[in-house]
Amino acid sequence: MALRRRTKGSPLTRRERGVLEAVVRTYVETAEPAGSRTLAKRYNFGVSAATIRNTMADLEDEGYLTHPHTSAGRVPTDLAYRFFVDRVVRPGSLTEAEKSLIERELSGGDSALERVLRSATRALGILVNELGVGSVPRLDDACLEKIDLIRVSSSKVLMIVTVRSGMVRTVYVDLPGDVPSDVLNGLQRVLNERLAGLTFVEIRRSFGERLRDAVEDPAARDILNIFVESSDEFFGPGPPPRDRVVLGQTSSIAAQPEFASNERLRDLIALTEQKELLARVLGKRVAGGGPYVTIGGEHAPELAGFTLVTSGYRLGGLRGVVGVIGPTRMPYEKVIAIVDYTSSLVTRMLEP
Repeated sequence: MALRRRTKGSPLTRRERGVLEAVVRTYVETAEPAGSRTLAKRYNFGVSAATIRNTMADLEDEGYLTHPHTSAGRVPTDLAYRFFVDRVVRPGSLTEAEKSLIERELSGGDSALERVLRSATRALGILVNELGVGSVPRLDDACLEKIDLIRVSSSKVLMIVTVRSGMVRTVYVDLPGDVPSDVLNGLQRVLNERLAGLTFVEIRRSFGERLRDAVEDPAARDILNIFVESSDEFFGPGPPPRDRVVLGQTSSIAAQPEFASNERLRDLIALTEQKELLARVLGKRVAGGGPYVTIGGEHAPELAGFTLVTSGYRLGGLRGVVGVIGPTRMPYEKVIAIVDYTSSLVTRMLEP
């Protein structure tokens, strides 16, 4: 009697789900195509290798598996990894050693944002052998706490902008000649009275209007105009896109079997140089929190051969993400758990 084949497009049966999970786990662990005999020995399916082989053929017809031309074994496709992440993966737990390593990496030094992010991406790379990645928040939603004007010379002041997240921005401002201290103090008071409590984007939109008729003294008005004309610089969204991305070391991920060929290694190196692209991709993930997993063809072409796992962190009212980029063959349960734990630790480290 002929074997009954599944109807294309129908939900996976219990056996198909089990075989698919087995192929994913075997390939992630060995980096070698999984054959039916290997699966029959490793997993207790209670059926013959021939039955497993027929099930794998059905899964290949559905687009979950594929096989290299030189091998009879199968490897997962992006669709298989997506099914695995959405339907199989369960929240994992970290060992005490893994937690200690992350905490040790993040605890050294001060709580400056960039240092914490660099420590986090380094720890992630060490633990999961992928490329650690982090994003610096845009400041559009930063809420101004106060402005300090400190005289540096007779014609230059240092403007210190402090936001409620604890972040500080400093800008040197050139003034037209020597400005009396009482005029400078008056300007500082006016700026704080009119702007404190507003977000950066609100300040940029209404800076001139809010400071109109704020001072009567002509000299003070001339100086105030300098601040109005430079408001985009003082209260801009932060560094340019390429400077909002923090990357870990590539040495760990470069040792993965996927990058043994010069072509794949060049793809990896090229990706690390496209920080504007990475900034856009990470920026779209900020609102979603996490963990957030995107795989292979779900990305732009430049990221089509990779998986990106991120989770959000908070700095006051600001948000960013940390995570890893790696090949689609990835120990998803372990990576997701470590990325999620790291993001929560980054938030704790950045709390004022």
